[in-house]
Amino acid sequence: MTMHIRLFLFVALALDASAAETPPVSPARTAAEAGLTDVRSLVPDIDEDMRYAGAHNFTGAPVDGYRAPKCFLRTAAAKALAAVDADLRGEGYRLRVWDCYRPARAVAAFVRWAGDLSDVRTKAAHYPNLGKDKLLGEYIAPVSGHSRGATVDLTLMRCDAGHCVPLDMGTDFDFFDPLAHTDDPRITAPQRANRQRLKRAMEARGFVNYPAEWWHYSLPSAVASTIFDVPVE
Repeated sequence: MTMHIRLFLFVALALDASAAETPPVSPARTAAEAGLTDVRSLVPDIDEDMRYAGAHNFTGAPVDGYRAPKCFLRTAAAKALAAVDADLRGEGYRLRVWDCYRPARAVAAFVRWAGDLSDVRTKAAHYPNLGKDKLLGEYIAPVSGHSRGATVDLTLMRCDAGHCVPLDMGTDFDFFDPLAHTDDPRITAPQRANRQRLKRAMEARGFVNYPAEWWHYSLPSAVASTIFDVPVE
């Protein structure tokens, strides 16, 4: 195994909760009890396209646990994300958020979906080069770092005179393919520059990228020791 692959696996296991040891589930029943903050309370006009609250996602349907299209994060992570958005606005950019805190029940719904090999409605958009039977494990795990409350999926937009357009990142969100790896060599120079601009902005406020997904960032200092199953509402 090469040094690059060993480093990739170490970072993936450290930041995404697909590691072997499953953390305990918190008894919290509300966002407040879980220490979760609605990011809109800090950035009222943050651009949110919360994919799992609707049908525009790899399952093709709203996901269990998402009762409203809202972005919740642990308070420290929410404040750090607000700071990133403020930094970028000063440069003519903004964030668009796709997913934040993810209830454990939603992760379980992903696993059930992956096990239903008859449902391939979203194959062309999300896993065109893989059989659905290959998604469990490498791409869909039974535990997600999102359920710890300090992980966010997002992209970058260029803004001019109040009009913002998402940048070309080389793939869409939740594209199950090595092309979505942050440093995949096949992306174009402009796509690489866009991914790196997002990476620099997030790293400046303490976030760390998950190398297998250019859109996935965690704030290690805010990661909870438990996972949460509070509905997003």
